[in-house]
Amino acid sequence: MKNIVLFASGSGSNVENIVQYFQENPQVNISAVLSNKTQAKVLDRCNRLKINGLYFNKNAFYETDCVLDILKSLKPDLIVLAGFLWKVPENLVANFPDKIVNIHPALLPKYGGKGMYGNNVHEAVRANNETETGITIHYINENYDEGAVIRQVKTAISAEDTSDDIANKVHALEYEYYPKVIAQLLGVE
Repeated sequence: MKNIVLFASGSGSNVENIVQYFQENPQVNISAVLSNKTQAKVLDRCNRLKINGLYFNKNAFYETDCVLDILKSLKPDLIVLAGFLWKVPENLVANFPDKIVNIHPALLPKYGGKGMYGNNVHEAVRANNETETGITIHYINENYDEGAVIRQVKTAISAEDTSDDIANKVHALEYEYYPKVIAQLLGVE
């Protein structure tokens, strides 16, 4: 049995997609979803999906070993960031080397770094008249969006595409490829 712990800050659409992807797989257990926002819609989804949803604050994440201790008790084979916006602290990176993955809504190294998430990324892509964008699934290291790339998938965009159009194309890639890459990393394809 492979254990996954998910981290999310927002609505949790990627979390729900991942949970549904592995729902019928007896080799995979979603141990918990951890969120840094008490009002995050992902916690509502956890209740509906019957998944443990836990909230933690900034102090628990950065100043103590509270979150590290929770993770150690859950024994994750993989920690999956699914719309999680805080930088992962070094104590987690050090304790879970090559076990923390993230998905970024652009083709890194373009449009990465602090503040580059969600619509901020799509607006920047559009403003620079890019002809393609996509997703980057990568390992986490001590810097925003600089960990080793696991997989990139591209999609074409046109000058007529709005940031919402770009977001829809990117979300479609996220929903299709993120669970598949997670399965590959766990060896449960």
